[in-house]
Amino acid sequence: MIRSEKFLVSAGFSIVCLVWGSTWMAIKIGLESVPPLLAVGVRFFLASAILYGIIRIKKISIESGPQAYKLYAALILLSYTVPFALVYWGQQFIPSSLSSILFSALPLWVALFSHFILPNEQITSLKIIGVLIGVAGVYTIFSGELEWVGLDGLAGMLAIIASTIMQGMSLVLVKRFGQTQHPVAMNFVGMGLGSILLLVAAFLIEPVETARWDGAAIGSILYLTVVGSVVVFVTYYWLLKRTEAVVLSLTSFVTPIVAVILGALILDETLSPNTFLGGLLVLVGILVANGKMFYKRYARVYNA
Repeated sequence: MIRSEKFLVSAGFSIVCLVWGSTWMAIKIGLESVPPLLAVGVRFFLASAILYGIIRIKKISIESGPQAYKLYAALILLSYTVPFALVYWGQQFIPSSLSSILFSALPLWVALFSHFILPNEQITSLKIIGVLIGVAGVYTIFSGELEWVGLDGLAGMLAIIASTIMQGMSLVLVKRFGQTQHPVAMNFVGMGLGSILLLVAAFLIEPVETARWDGAAIGSILYLTVVGSVVVFVTYYWLLKRTEAVVLSLTSFVTPIVAVILGALILDETLSPNTFLGGLLVLVGILVANGKMFYKRYARVYNA
């Protein structure tokens, strides 16, 4: 890899980490004015409109057929509707930084589901140890935060964990069955149809009339739509063509740090010491589960 491309890869990696680390704070700010299902539904509707524009400009085809429809259904249910509804709902009750730390366990669930769904990614003893360390980290976070957040906070934490598990399953299914799909088209379908379901649910069960479309709400949704959904999405897949997916998963180490710093500086959030210890255990678990791949592939990519 030539020096200029190395710089662009590093810059793109930094953008992904910073933006994904900041989206938790942006969600929290928006929830002060707009109910959760309505907020995420509007975000995905606008983002899917932008993706549709990209599809038309680039003349990207949208696949059809039984396997494509099954994949779209998995994306709608396991990536966009239920998981993000849980994330937005849960963040009403817990700090944004705590949400990001809990969600950082995603690679552990991916490693676990890969064993059963991906023939070439069987679980190893190191992965088992890593998953166990990560689970211990999640338990430590719960034990440290329960006295701070109360029963509503407990429900919020469980919602984030459930979302993480579903997202992990979705990622593995996409890797298994979505190899021929163009990422823009695939996410347009999942995000677009998912937004419709979210908006219908919002108007059925939420007090949408209480939404305040003030500067904070509009700024939050626009940031999450344009930067958090479209810019990072394009950057991520640009990076995926120039490096390996396992290298990109290193973002799991950085985004919680960004979220914790922003939560403390802007939202005045505080976390218990056990939460930081638990977060550290989760990151160690990820490193143990994937350490061999990280070392070999990171060295090969960046020494090329």
